[in-house]
Amino acid sequence: MHAFSISNRIACWWMIFRIALEERLAYRGDFALGTLMRFLPIITQIFLWLAVFESLGSGDASENQLAGYTFSNMVAYYLLSMLGRAFSSMPGLASTTAKQIREGEIKKYLIQPIDMIGFMLLGRVAHKIAYYAVAALPFAFVFFLCRGYFSGWPDAEVLVAFSVSLILAFLLGFFLDLCIGLVGFWFLEVSSLLFVYMLLNFFLSGHMFPLDLLPDPWSWLVDLLPFKYLAYFPAAVFLGKVERDQLWTEVGIELLWLLALALVARFLYARGVRRYSGFGG
Repeated sequence: MHAFSISNRIACWWMIFRIALEERLAYRGDFALGTLMRFLPIITQIFLWLAVFESLGSGDASENQLAGYTFSNMVAYYLLSMLGRAFSSMPGLASTTAKQIREGEIKKYLIQPIDMIGFMLLGRVAHKIAYYAVAALPFAFVFFLCRGYFSGWPDAEVLVAFSVSLILAFLLGFFLDLCIGLVGFWFLEVSSLLFVYMLLNFFLSGHMFPLDLLPDPWSWLVDLLPFKYLAYFPAAVFLGKVERDQLWTEVGIELLWLLALALVARFLYARGVRRYSGFGG
């Protein structure tokens, strides 16, 4: 009986995943166009950093350095941080969660044997699979065109750490956004909080610029927060900016942040459900 129950549960989660994947692919043209449009800022960023490096000293950007980064390093960093953000960004998750709470849609998770957090996580997994099914070719094309900015492939250990950091960045980004959305149990509107969070996320994740550029004490403060693992850390790992003896320690810290945020999300959900009134829907 127990084995049958487990098999039914697995079949249920597999069906939820399939449905979520089909929903993401329902409007293929719009989804593909939105995905491809995200690659347009790459050209702007490359020219922006070219202008920055040319202004540092000699007219040749390749001869100048900024916080240990050459122009080639900076372009490579930007491309890798964009890849990290593609894993960790969760567009619409926090606002959708808060909206479901506000409008009473969350009742469906309370009257059916479905875990809300697990359901949303599977939905995001399906979203990322659909996203990369469309974006894999453009990503490969961009990295091929910009291959001259990379000094080569890192060794196997660094590649493994890089891959693990991307997976953890996805989960970390999910639980960060989910926690913001779950605040909706206490506040009917979280748009202002979400705006502040997204602003901090964009700057402190390292997507806009490498966090190495920050002076003390800001660099020390940012180092204490989980945002750097969303974009900066995977890029820094690939480029060898993380010391080898600190590599797995940093991965371990990222894992601890993930576990802590997962517990916070579970706590917010459990406490929120207690005070939930179930109006609307």
